[in-house]
Amino acid sequence: MQAPTPDRTGRPLALLHARLIDPGTRLDETGGVLIADGMIADLGPNVTAGSIGDAQAIDCDGHVLAPGLIDMLVFSGEPGHEHRETLSTTSRAAAAGGVTTVICMPNTEPVIDDVALVDFIMRRARDTARINVHPMAAMTKGLKSEEMAEIGLLRDAGAIAFTNGKTSLADAKMMRNVLAYAKDFGALIIHHLEEPTLAQNGVMNEGEVATRLGLPGIPREAETIMLERDLRLAELTGGRYHAGQISCRASLDIIRAAKARGLPVTCGVSINHLTLNENDIGPYRTFFKMRPPLRSENDRAAMVEGIASGDIDVIVSAHDPQDADGKRRPFAEAADGAIGVETLLSAALRLYHDGSVDLVTLLRALTANPARLLGLPSGRLAKGAPADLVLIDLDTPFVVNPELLRTRSKNTPFDEARLQGRALMTLVAGRAVYNYGECGS
Repeated sequence: MQAPTPDRTGRPLALLHARLIDPGTRLDETGGVLIADGMIADLGPNVTAGSIGDAQAIDCDGHVLAPGLIDMLVFSGEPGHEHRETLSTTSRAAAAGGVTTVICMPNTEPVIDDVALVDFIMRRARDTARINVHPMAAMTKGLKSEEMAEIGLLRDAGAIAFTNGKTSLADAKMMRNVLAYAKDFGALIIHHLEEPTLAQNGVMNEGEVATRLGLPGIPREAETIMLERDLRLAELTGGRYHAGQISCRASLDIIRAAKARGLPVTCGVSINHLTLNENDIGPYRTFFKMRPPLRSENDRAAMVEGIASGDIDVIVSAHDPQDADGKRRPFAEAADGAIGVETLLSAALRLYHDGSVDLVTLLRALTANPARLLGLPSGRLAKGAPADLVLIDLDTPFVVNPELLRTRSKNTPFDEARLQGRALMTLVAGRAVYNYGECGS
């Protein structure tokens, strides 16, 4: 189906005959949504062609209408790495994938550790991005783990959360201070889990596959040791803590135990660790080199179980563009990272189609949960909520062609993958920013 294009006259817009899903309340019913002034004015079975006045009507033909996806872990490349990605190209790819909000990482050049740089990202996004863009700021200056950043000033400037980028903060005293200081501002700390001395020189999951390929491995303990430490510090300080990506069953068990103790902790998992495993590396395929590394099939299954049970709160794309020079190298020397913001939704639907996770639960981890953690008004299908929406065709199969992806870099682990389901239309504040099949969208 090619979705109709909303007009640009400012008239109210009505999306009719849709399967309405609000993951936060588990609403799942047939009806319509009326949009006015960028907000949801009404929704439900009562929104019909006879009730919308002069609003422009679009027939959704029974497809799913849900809140737009919120991706909490995106590297945009700007500033400093525009040859890999920009805020503009990131937003175009995100819109095509049904993502209406992205949270950008601070590991740019220069690092986003200053109020002026937070302001730059926000202004640049307003000028060039089609979707909502919020910056994360560095929790240590220059991401060097030596001096704490000005968390209060950065938060006031618009930083939505704080992280040390793709490196862990190994200094336990510094991490304690960061969590304690961030607590005073209600700031969320998002941490990459990797004990650096255990992970040093490793390039993939430690185990039989790594031994067979002759590649140095990264043990699961590099993740779990850092996670255990962080959770004890979160308990000590009362700070808000989010494990950016977990990747193994042992980490899930640790998170479950912490939540059972009532700790204010949450965690995320990348779409890669939900749908791929270490065997996909095959003949040294560098597009599958990631951090944390792809784990065993048992660990992948555990991540899916964590989403289904709600113990894992958020699914992220871990979008990390790398150019050809970084990937066309021997596996051990290649840059780690994969793009994913455009394929996030379609890849996640694999879990729905194989019966592992019901649709509402899956969408909750992509919409309502990240909105709640970040304090965003979106992620909801409710009156008065921003009209950041995605119309989803659950069924149409397609093959991923990297050359057709809207990202500047093409390092997708889903190259030529067969996926089922995609975004038909993406709206931000009631305006269509992507329309499947429309030239130039």
